[in-house]
Amino acid sequence: MMENQPNTNTNEIVVGLDIGTTKIACFIGRKNEFGKIELLGYGRSESVGVSRGVVANIDRTVASIKQAVQEAEEKVGAQIQLVNVGIAGQHIKSLQHRGLITRENLEAEIGLQDIEALIEDMHKLVMQPGEEILHVIPQEFTVDNEQGIKDPIGMSGVRLEANFHIITGQMAAAQNIYKCIRKAGLEVDQLILEPLASAASVLSEEEKEAGVALVDIGGGTTDIAIFQDGIIRHTAVIPFGGNVISDDIRQGCQIMKRQAEQLKKKFGSALAQETKANEIVCIPGLTGRKPKEIALRTLSQIIEARMTEIIEHVHYEVRSSGFGDQLIGGIVLTGGGSQLKHVTQLFQFVTGLDCRLGFPGEHITNAPEDTSIPSYSTGVGLVIKGYDRIRAKSTDDSTETAKPKRDFGKAFMNNIKTWFETDVA
Repeated sequence: MMENQPNTNTNEIVVGLDIGTTKIACFIGRKNEFGKIELLGYGRSESVGVSRGVVANIDRTVASIKQAVQEAEEKVGAQIQLVNVGIAGQHIKSLQHRGLITRENLEAEIGLQDIEALIEDMHKLVMQPGEEILHVIPQEFTVDNEQGIKDPIGMSGVRLEANFHIITGQMAAAQNIYKCIRKAGLEVDQLILEPLASAASVLSEEEKEAGVALVDIGGGTTDIAIFQDGIIRHTAVIPFGGNVISDDIRQGCQIMKRQAEQLKKKFGSALAQETKANEIVCIPGLTGRKPKEIALRTLSQIIEARMTEIIEHVHYEVRSSGFGDQLIGGIVLTGGGSQLKHVTQLFQFVTGLDCRLGFPGEHITNAPEDTSIPSYSTGVGLVIKGYDRIRAKSTDDSTETAKPKRDFGKAFMNNIKTWFETDVA
């Protein structure tokens, strides 16, 4: 039996665990002989303890995690121990900051230790109470007033500066995720911002270079990541997703929530004008009551109104990032909410930007057919980010520098882990 052990062997399996508002999905991947990531299998369970991307009920979430992991283990025949977990929610914030160091040894080339010194300085920034830094991502470097340098390693210079994209999150939310993983009998390898994971699975390097906005419409939140010139420029989490659309349908049509979800998936459209006015669907009534007839045009009008609101929030984030007029790649939609009919057309109409659907199978090989859908983008991306970490460790271990390169969430995770050293129940 294959085991998921904490080492850097690229032949070992890597696990991504997407703890979402509507589902919990566990993906198991491994590098094949050609260096490509191959999905070996996955498991899925209904998420009943998560609200808007944040754990709201520990026990229910643990039960769902166990169910998804067990299903994945049975399909693959692997023993899972380490998982790469996504984190999202309205508490996620991002900010830009600039740091600098003055180097004493002018003869030595700029190395990883200099970049790590800059990153460590960023981790010392004072945050709001309860907040901790999750990711510190260098954007562009300046060496002795020479700007726009992407990789300064090997250069000579006295003054090293950098712009950083800093992502913060609530320690309590991360602590609850960690507690659920431990109670499920697992260990956290990385805690990764979900839009970064989704971007890894659906965006091409060409799109990141040209400028693109990734929009992941989940059940509880809509996550945004904006790239330009190959660098992440802006991240945001909007506290609306597919669940609020289902809720609007439930209230507007006076039906059960389960029926509203089925209606949305089978007959829903984000453009009311694309639905025929005389089309009607019949919903079974409650016990002893007559069936209810619902016009599909009415259904689409409800969906279009709420989806337009979500798109306007997205458009605001794109404009406020300062890169709204530099997105040659437009918008890439992914997540379960992107599977609504005509949603790309509505995005193009409201934002004026080109739009396409992003599928997670674009960066992996031999993926099971039922995993190549937008709602699995985050889970697949977590596997990809797990291998990125392994590759970075392998590269750094072959050099004299002992520290892993760009291990941004290490301090964040260590702070959480210390709270559980004696409380693993």
